[in-house]
Amino acid sequence: MMKRNYWTIQSKQENLIYLVAWGLLFVAPLLSLYVRTVSNADIELNWNEVGIVWKHFAAYLLLFVIHNFLLAPVLVHGHKRAAYVTTVVAILTAFTIYQCSSRPDEIGPRPRIEHNRHHEPPHDEPPFEFDEERPPLPDEKAEHRPPRRIHKADAPPPIVGERDILAIMVALLMFGANLGIKFYFRSRSDRKRLAILERENLEQQLEYLRYQINPHFFMNTLNNIHALVDIDPEQAKDTILELSKMMRFVLYEGNKQSVALSREFDFIRHYVALMQLRYTEKVKITLNLPQESPDRQIPPLILITFIENAFKHGISYQHDSFIEVTVTVDDDKLCFLCCNSKADRPNKEKGGVGLDNVRKRLKLLYDNNYSLKIHDTSDVYQVELSLPLKS
Repeated sequence: MMKRNYWTIQSKQENLIYLVAWGLLFVAPLLSLYVRTVSNADIELNWNEVGIVWKHFAAYLLLFVIHNFLLAPVLVHGHKRAAYVTTVVAILTAFTIYQCSSRPDEIGPRPRIEHNRHHEPPHDEPPFEFDEERPPLPDEKAEHRPPRRIHKADAPPPIVGERDILAIMVALLMFGANLGIKFYFRSRSDRKRLAILERENLEQQLEYLRYQINPHFFMNTLNNIHALVDIDPEQAKDTILELSKMMRFVLYEGNKQSVALSREFDFIRHYVALMQLRYTEKVKITLNLPQESPDRQIPPLILITFIENAFKHGISYQHDSFIEVTVTVDDDKLCFLCCNSKADRPNKEKGGVGLDNVRKRLKLLYDNNYSLKIHDTSDVYQVELSLPLKS
């Protein structure tokens, strides 16, 4: 798919904000004139006044269109600060020249005011200056000719007046507001895109971890069946049936984000029943699961890894051993406790993938909303896990 040009990236919400703002701005003169005509019957609806205001607004609208579609994307999406500042200065300079060239002559030439020698100038008139001598009037002598008054209003206007400075400030405020809105929508878009990437990355990581858990689990289970075949072939057949039920769960439920709590408990029962077939009475296995499970969800294969680890490292063939698994459910919270003895000769088989993976899965799925405590002493290994349950 062709990559969109950043000059055309603009959301519908942003366009709606601009449309509403400019619509209200152009309607404001009509409302003001309407209120004036309603409050004072002598005032007539003068469309010329509205036209003059709209003419000024049209100049700002043109500046806004240029800034919104050409200049602002250069800074917001292109990150070209020097080009943006240079272009804005050039645009404002051209706008100032236009303002000065279109400035109306508000003060016209004043009529010459002549005073005879017996007339004193009024006290409230502005101060005056003496001009060069003018030709005397026919009935006036040169020595009695009054000076010509030059009013300050007759002086040439400044190149850039207060009105022009105010117009530039309004344009700068308009540019600033436009940039603020664009940066807001840009940051919101970046947050959405980052959330999508994080979710995709999370799904990929969880898929990879589940892919590692399944082969690791079946490797241990097949080793158990292999040992059981030599001891009791009939029990080995029953074990294969149990394994088929477990495989069905792993194949159809293991790739889901969450499964029913009752299904996860059934899987644990099948696994413990399978493991009990290969051990003698020296190994005491206790499993306490709720008989009735609430309608809650849990990530699949999240608890079995700890139980696997207990059977792998907690069984001694020379001495009495024990494994105790207890699960309690309190509405929206699950508490898992797995305690096992430690073998005299710990299993040095290369592995540990399952335990590392479950730690990573817990972090990815629950962030900091779970509790995992591991107590490792000289003769006992205990795991305490607390998880929130989904509805």
